[in-house]
Amino acid sequence: MQGVIAAVPTALDNDGQPAKAPFLEHCNWALANGCDGLNILGSTGEANSLDRAARMQVMEWAAEALPKERLMVGTGTPSLAETIALTAHADDLGYRVALVLPPYYYTPASDDGLYEWYRALHDALGERAIEIYFYNFPQMTGIPLPVSVITRLNRDMPTRFTGIKDSSADLPYCRELISAIPGFRVFPSSETALGEAAASGFAGCISATVNVSAVLCGQIWAAREDVPQDMLVKAAALRNAVAAHPLIPAVKEMVARRTGDMEWRRVMPPFMELSEEARAELSVLEVD
Repeated sequence: MQGVIAAVPTALDNDGQPAKAPFLEHCNWALANGCDGLNILGSTGEANSLDRAARMQVMEWAAEALPKERLMVGTGTPSLAETIALTAHADDLGYRVALVLPPYYYTPASDDGLYEWYRALHDALGERAIEIYFYNFPQMTGIPLPVSVITRLNRDMPTRFTGIKDSSADLPYCRELISAIPGFRVFPSSETALGEAAASGFAGCISATVNVSAVLCGQIWAAREDVPQDMLVKAAALRNAVAAHPLIPAVKEMVARRTGDMEWRRVMPPFMELSEEARAELSVLEVD
């Protein structure tokens, strides 16, 4: 797993349930237009607003229709039992990587408590082959994952805990992990980090706005040893323009614009659809 990974949104029907056809259409589009892989049911996919049955259904759709070697799936919840069940289901379906948030309700969590929570997940998975990537998103979870805890888990269970998506925007943290754990797969959450991927050893990026800039980001990754500055500037400008609005509704608005399917605008509360003013601002973005 490396390169440009789109954290894909989940299309919703009138009842707020995942909608299969538009979801798969967008996934296939992303893979055909610059993305090396997809992160299914992450934050952008509104996974934490869906129940277990809906999450399992989306997992099944993706596993049946898409190349599983190019997929990772979010399975983290505050419940250890729920996380185990979702991760085991992902393994049953052939996913190679699960992206797992820390248990984000009881904060602050001690380092030993975090270690034991992830250790219990590993133990419950037994001989299953699925790998775990940590998902560090302290702005949302209230729990920054310490380098020392990640290092300890990788040392004790090196074939299970093999990578991380870091959404903290802390690139020194990412570099520290790479230095501390040789071979560890580190994915910053912004495509703006692709310009230094080769120099810093990043495995790529896992980003919501890649759903908008997939073609450009694929070109940047292909040229990562010597990326033209104008490409990086354009990618940053696109990301900033989309992220100037509530991110998930904005990403869905851009997918609706690409497909002509305005049902993509649906979001789960507490999110709200964008205002007409915001839509007008996004409508003028130039996207390849």
